[in-house]
Amino acid sequence: MKHMFFNDYSEGAHPRILQRLGATNLQQMTGYGEDEVSLEAQRLIQNAIGSPEAAVHFVSGGTQANLLCLASMLKPYESVIAPVTGHINVHEAGAVEATGHRIEAIPAPDGKLRPDGLEPLIERHADEHMTKPKVVFLSHSTEVGTIYSQEELEALSEFCQRHHLYLYLDGARLGSALTAPQADLTLAQIAKLTDMFYIGGTKNGALLGEAIVINNPALQSEFRRHIKQRGGLLAKGRAIGVQFLELFNDDLYFDLARHANRMAHQLAAGIQALGFGFLTPPASNQIFPILPDTLIKHLQVDYGFYIWEPQADGHSALRLVTSWATPEKAVDQFLVDLKELA
Repeated sequence: MKHMFFNDYSEGAHPRILQRLGATNLQQMTGYGEDEVSLEAQRLIQNAIGSPEAAVHFVSGGTQANLLCLASMLKPYESVIAPVTGHINVHEAGAVEATGHRIEAIPAPDGKLRPDGLEPLIERHADEHMTKPKVVFLSHSTEVGTIYSQEELEALSEFCQRHHLYLYLDGARLGSALTAPQADLTLAQIAKLTDMFYIGGTKNGALLGEAIVINNPALQSEFRRHIKQRGGLLAKGRAIGVQFLELFNDDLYFDLARHANRMAHQLAAGIQALGFGFLTPPASNQIFPILPDTLIKHLQVDYGFYIWEPQADGHSALRLVTSWATPEKAVDQFLVDLKELA
């Protein structure tokens, strides 16, 4: 196989992270994320979001982060609103629902939630015989590669405050979303507009790990007990903390995301030049070109990718994902092969 575009975590970790892990390997440190490198990484993230009061916790993966955050915010009779395409609704094996909390999934063709789509659901759930929506779940970037604008996130934040809802943001691909060419949101603005979110490391250069950021003081108390109860409080918490220390020591986190975006947009431009369209407009490091099924079969001989959604007339949308480590020559070769096959 010439190259895999399945996801953005096929590679291990950025060499600088491996070097930092090796350099600190034999240093004795306190356990459970209370070591000096994890505490310093927390401070760097607090500085990056402009909020020294925010609580920062490191966990191993995105599903675990979503499960912990949402379960900590919900009472037994409360539910979470998410787009139909949302990761918690499609790709987490019912992790949130296994805690006893219903996911209220609503249509969102472009993967994004909007206040006018939320209002009817809130109105329907007005009596005690139904679950009470309490959290609005969104992803930035979304599962179909789109990103929220500052205006869109501000509108959602205002809606949630007006209806006494929490706003939670899944940031598995937050780096890509923040460095997309048309992005107008910053990390500090996301911290200001959400109650809780996480910064994805697994899909942006880390070996593993996500950083949960709790902005709402009312949600910070006893959160480590939630982490412990659900098996997320690692004795060797340093293993994740040291990675975020390196990612946020300078602009490495954003530099890696920018590279992933450049490779994706180079792919998109080449595909568009050949006359093919997309399921959603290319914005981040996930693109969804629509190609003839016969052409897709030929591409699958040499390239790895997921067929995302069947379309009309013998076409399908496929998902191509670039990463911090995607070589430009792999993108160039894919476009050369695509042109020859087309």
